[in-house]
Amino acid sequence: MPNPVTATHSLSPMLPDLSNADLRAKLQQRLDQKTKPVGSLGVLEALALQIGLILQTETPSLQQPQLVVFAGDHGLAARGVSAYPSDVTWQMVENFLAGGACVSVLARQHGLALTVADCGVRHDFLPPDGPAERAGLVVCKIAPGTADAFVEEAMSAAQCAQAMANGRALVQRLPGNVLLLGEMGIGNTSAASLLQARLTGLDIAECTGSGTGLDAAAVARKAQVLRAVLLRHEAATTPLAALQAFGGFEMATMLGAVLEAAATNRVIVVDGFITTAVVLVAHRLEPAVLQRCVFSHRSGEAGHAALLRHLGVSPLLDLGLRLGEGSAAALAWPLLQSACVVLREMASFASAGVSQKASDTH
Repeated sequence: MPNPVTATHSLSPMLPDLSNADLRAKLQQRLDQKTKPVGSLGVLEALALQIGLILQTETPSLQQPQLVVFAGDHGLAARGVSAYPSDVTWQMVENFLAGGACVSVLARQHGLALTVADCGVRHDFLPPDGPAERAGLVVCKIAPGTADAFVEEAMSAAQCAQAMANGRALVQRLPGNVLLLGEMGIGNTSAASLLQARLTGLDIAECTGSGTGLDAAAVARKAQVLRAVLLRHEAATTPLAALQAFGGFEMATMLGAVLEAAATNRVIVVDGFITTAVVLVAHRLEPAVLQRCVFSHRSGEAGHAALLRHLGVSPLLDLGLRLGEGSAAALAWPLLQSACVVLREMASFASAGVSQKASDTH
């Protein structure tokens, strides 16, 4: 059986640190010389600087952005941890492919290429007697859903390694220099909560939220189930052991995609709670992953704010969203475009013939 740790490092070499002091200084000077008071564009300036460092240029341009929704079913959903049945996973995938979901609409609005990856949905989207492919769908199914983590590991080491390899291969086939993360899988907020609790040390009650819309009593029952799952897998303390015990095939595939995107210096736009939990695992494996990540928003899902604080990152938006799918990543996309346009096209004081602040001329 493959060692998942070995598999991980074959997927992504040690990521180089992007703290290029010379380029950072040039980017900062370029921003400071724009026709505005220094720092007056706030977070947009920090975002422009980050993207410049990721793409290793003073004039960054975001090309052919790819939004991938990683989909998979979770065996733990049988424990009543979601307000919706597991069939909603495949039904929503069909909705994505038909163009009717929120992320589909936003992707169209913003010119984002949308791909849905079937990593482990309990449904066949390509019937045996039908066409061999469907537009917008990539089938990289490990199995029709993970095992029930309440009684056994969600996936084996071999399955985890294969899912990660699939994620790497998927990104290698995609054009462009931006990867926006999305997900779909009934039960995956439970998996994210379990990963957060195990890898950050927070109590599971602080990491457990309403997910698809549970009421307070149901959230309490969900936390009780998750506490039992943590106890059953108390030896799963390393990042990949925790992912095997608690995660979904869509999360393991996404992890491989994140590591590959980071290794090739793509800008990675993180969506919400589930995608941030995957980035937490990636960060534990390759700390420099965070330098390549832009966090789109602070979700309304309990636990996400604490997870962002644990990673020491600040999201761009705080709109009370908790839909997932990649919807917030799509909403944040125009801010990334604006940051790059400001850096590339906004005039400097010298080029525009505008006088600088008196103290800046000495």
